[in-house]
Amino acid sequence: MSRDSNYDHHISIFSPQGRLYQMEYAFKAAGNALTGVAARGSDCVCVVTQKKVRDRLMDPASITHLYALGPKIGCCVTGGRDADSKAFVQRARYEAAKWTYDNGYACPVSVLAQRMADLAQVRTQSASMRPLACMSLLIGVDDEAGPQVYKLDCAGHVLPFKAAAIGPKEQESMNYLEKRFLDMRDDSTDQIIRTAITCLGSVLGSDFRGNEIEVGILDSAKAKFRKLTETEIENHLNAIAEGPEA
Repeated sequence: MSRDSNYDHHISIFSPQGRLYQMEYAFKAAGNALTGVAARGSDCVCVVTQKKVRDRLMDPASITHLYALGPKIGCCVTGGRDADSKAFVQRARYEAAKWTYDNGYACPVSVLAQRMADLAQVRTQSASMRPLACMSLLIGVDDEAGPQVYKLDCAGHVLPFKAAAIGPKEQESMNYLEKRFLDMRDDSTDQIIRTAITCLGSVLGSDFRGNEIEVGILDSAKAKFRKLTETEIENHLNAIAEGPEA
């Protein structure tokens, strides 16, 4: 038996090598879920993720990984446990609503991202809690900073990104986005959506149908998070298939 085998019984106990095994288990569970991609342009931000219905008898409309946390904030949450994702979303909505009530204006996405990161970090050092096995991409349109993308992990590490990805194909997606992010700065809403969809399709090596992915969008004009319908997604997929001339 490994000398470290007894160091994963509690979240707050470090092994002799300085490792927190409960955190590593959380990261492993969160990483074995669905892949999500977020990208921002000059006046819009988009998030795309897979959509898998585990049972043919389930209502597909009840399956989602995209949630509205406020009028100007949306998120993609993915992880090994759906219950953890729901718990994250519920707490994020509470924190956003509380900020709005206390301050009289909508909670900025940067404030919410930092608050959720602080709460996640507390879970890494409290014996009565465990880390949530989920990772998230928060998107929003800030009145001052414009479109924003924040990536938040199980341990409470959060940073703003021009484009980001989570899930099993995170590194491949980040490599793809690194080659495109300079061109995305001036892209229109449709171009940003198609770039994110193309990125997801490229790293997964598959051609999607309208009911196999979810797309969430926020733009400066409407400044309200919404999910695209299957028809709208199909139109974007057809435009991608037809090439740059579409």
